[in-house]
Amino acid sequence: MEFPWFCSSSILIISFIVTNSHVRTATADVKIPAVFAFGDSLVDTGNNNYISTIYKSNFPPYGANLGVATGRFSNSKVLSDITANNLKIKDSVPPYLAPNLKTNDLLTGVTFASGGSGYDTLTPVLVTSISLEDQLKHYKEYKEKVKGIIGEPKTDSLLANSIHLVSAGSNDISDYFSLPERKAQYDVNSYTDLLVNSATTFVQSLYDTGARRIGVFSVPPIGCVPAERTPTGCAENLNRAATSFNSKLSKSLASLGARLPGSKIVFMDFYADYLSIIQSDPNSSGFGVANKACCGTGNADLNLLCNKANPTKCADISEYVFWDGYHFTEDAYMLLAGLSYGRYVRQLF
Repeated sequence: MEFPWFCSSSILIISFIVTNSHVRTATADVKIPAVFAFGDSLVDTGNNNYISTIYKSNFPPYGANLGVATGRFSNSKVLSDITANNLKIKDSVPPYLAPNLKTNDLLTGVTFASGGSGYDTLTPVLVTSISLEDQLKHYKEYKEKVKGIIGEPKTDSLLANSIHLVSAGSNDISDYFSLPERKAQYDVNSYTDLLVNSATTFVQSLYDTGARRIGVFSVPPIGCVPAERTPTGCAENLNRAATSFNSKLSKSLASLGARLPGSKIVFMDFYADYLSIIQSDPNSSGFGVANKACCGTGNADLNLLCNKANPTKCADISEYVFWDGYHFTEDAYMLLAGLSYGRYVRQLF
């Protein structure tokens, strides 16, 4: 499958600029006060720095383009940062657990996400990340803090008018195929049902707490990340599970949104886009390398395998889709964020 916006790197850049011009026009009419994020490493900017977990990225070469390893699982910024920046709210979204948060940090948005987390309650236990249940508790705690600063009516307005991003599911599907616990209990169909039920319940809980504008990211083609690839290409069993989950979740969220007064719930499906980037000719996708990671050996390099002893092996990070064995480079995140405005984020205004 090939899409017209992937025809060349120049068209990618033009598309991104045009898309962002729509954002500036839209936000002139609709004020988005803050961006909040929940879920996994795609939107975690450093919460795992402040918990006891093996799943960290607060050491070089992570953050290579920032000049410091902040705890983001990338060479630079991640989806939550780029979204806030594109909305002209702020340059980056701080982790909620950071001890030095200022009032303005709180009022313009934080991320509650934790690398390694997922919709399945077992997933965060495996690496001791912050579960979605605990992320929701932190969100409720945050709400009480802000009420103490600006009062209840303004806090309710802040939450209702802010954009809430949810990114999860990839770790669940990856763990399902690599660990025996869940496979012994569920087949793929019933396991994706479990994930969809959990995701829908979480979105309902966000709504009940005060969120109204909620964007939920699809699971990408997880079988095509360097750490999951087979000698012959993408792991199709993982990709089939991801597409099944995405299809089910899209329908479930549409039904949920129809039942919740005043809600704007959008399923942000980028599976086909990333698959097109990964499987297309490098010269037509805008990226030179889509089957290996920039960091370490280029294969299953994650956390302890992507460090000072295994620094970046690529001369030009911008040519790579993947930073480490599981995570995207900032350029790939920027492409996703740019596409998201034209299709999805404006639906949340």
